[in-house]
Amino acid sequence: MVRALKSEPRAWKCLGAHEDELRARGYRRIAGADEVGRGSLFGAVVAGAVILSPEAPVRGLNDSKQIDPERREVLAERIRERAVSWAVAAVDAATIDRINIYEASRLAMKQAVEQLTPAADFLLVDAVPLHVQLPQQPLVQGDERCHAIAAASILAKVYRDQMMREWDKFYPEYGLANHKGYHCPEHMNALQRLGPTPLHRMSFEPVRRVAMYSPATGYRQMEMFAAV
Repeated sequence: MVRALKSEPRAWKCLGAHEDELRARGYRRIAGADEVGRGSLFGAVVAGAVILSPEAPVRGLNDSKQIDPERREVLAERIRERAVSWAVAAVDAATIDRINIYEASRLAMKQAVEQLTPAADFLLVDAVPLHVQLPQQPLVQGDERCHAIAAASILAKVYRDQMMREWDKFYPEYGLANHKGYHCPEHMNALQRLGPTPLHRMSFEPVRRVAMYSPATGYRQMEMFAAV
C-alpha cells in the first residue's frame, strides 16, 4: 500500500525544511531514499536509504552529482557514522532488462528502505512513490531539497562508483572506472569494437543497436534481442 501526501506544504522549500516539518507533526524516524545509475548503460541501478539524526547533523549535504568525488567519499563516511540507520540496495542489469529501468529503480529504493534498522516511520523519496507500508512524500528534485534524500543519493553514488571500479578490473577495455558505464565516446567506441559484456543493459537502445551490428557479437542478430 502506498500512502502519499497529496500536496507539499508551501513551507517545504529549503533543504532540511521537510524533515523539520515532519518532526513537528510527530514523526521521529524520517527516511530519505534515492537511486543512482538510472541512465547508465552498464551494471546495476543502486539505491540508498538514510535516517539522519537531528542530534548529529552532517554538514554540506547536496545532490551527489553536484559534489566532487573526494568530497562525496568524506560525506559518505560521515553519514554512515552519524545516521540513525542507513542501507544500500542494487538491482542488476538482467532485472533492469526484464522489468525496465523505472521499475528497477523503484525496486532498488524499496529494498533499501526495507533494510533500515530501526525502520522508518515516514519516507521522503526522490520523485516517485514506492510500494512500502509507510506514509511517504515524493519530491521532485528531492536530492536538492531534502537532507535525507541527499544523504541517500551520496551513499548510493559512492557505492555504485566503487562497483564500477571493481568491474573495471574485469573489463578494463571499456573504461568503466572513468565513465561509470554512462554513454560517452570512450564507452561507445569500446562497445563498437568489443560488443557488450554480460553486464550491459541490452534493453537500452545504444547497447542493443551496437550488439546487433557488432563483429564481436555477430551482425544483425535481431532474433537475440527481439524479446528484450
